[in-house]
Amino acid sequence: MRIATWNVNSIKQRVGHLVGFLDEAKPDVVCLQELKCQDEGFPRSEIEAAGYAVETLGQKAYNGVALLVRAPLAMSEIRRGLPGDDDDEQARYIEALVSGEAVRPVRVASIYLPNGNPVDSPKYPYKLAFLERLRRHAQALRVAEEAVVLAGDYNVIPEPEDAADPEAWRADALFLPQSRAAFRALLAEGYTDALRACDPRVGLYTFWDYQAGAWNRNAGIRIDHLLLSPPAADRLVSASVQKHLRGLEKPSDHVPVTAELTDA
Repeated sequence: MRIATWNVNSIKQRVGHLVGFLDEAKPDVVCLQELKCQDEGFPRSEIEAAGYAVETLGQKAYNGVALLVRAPLAMSEIRRGLPGDDDDEQARYIEALVSGEAVRPVRVASIYLPNGNPVDSPKYPYKLAFLERLRRHAQALRVAEEAVVLAGDYNVIPEPEDAADPEAWRADALFLPQSRAAFRALLAEGYTDALRACDPRVGLYTFWDYQAGAWNRNAGIRIDHLLLSPPAADRLVSASVQKHLRGLEKPSDHVPVTAELTDA
């Protein structure tokens, strides 16, 4: 089972890039973030024509997450929204059980964590509270002993080697000690960072800002992650970054990250 995560930064603007990626890489599951549209505005027909079922949690102009699953796999037990705060109206979490014949089920979530900037605003406490809610939910999923993949744009740079210029991010919500500690707390619940488990090299990035020539200078950061529960990590075969998609015309500032799990 090939599972990809991609912050498309507006699905309406990148649907052509997405369909091209589906045709090129043929992922079995795709976790999308930052749709920037409501459910009815999602280009469902184009994605279904490519052979994928779609589940969305949209929001007008902001946020939004989706799960795409390639036939003959199917989704069930859909959860929209992260448990722990009934008043949270931001569209940042969708989860489903993905299964099919001769394929062991995997519970997959698409997550769009808050950016958290500016740090001296309510946005940063919301980010930390969201991370704590995610940790508690991840713990509950792990206790159930299922294969779980928590994939998405975490807006967290875990370690200095995950940024081309760590000093430039010292005061940013993505790299503050509290953010990194909250990410490590997820790992401490027994989850594995799929990309780092397969490739420890420095210089693996998933995001390049549109400003200051970041792409041309390779001044990137790694903020898109797939975290695997122990049963999922036991099935991990490989993980990679599809960096070339950042070079497309009018690209997203993020690129897909893909992990492959054995089916049996």
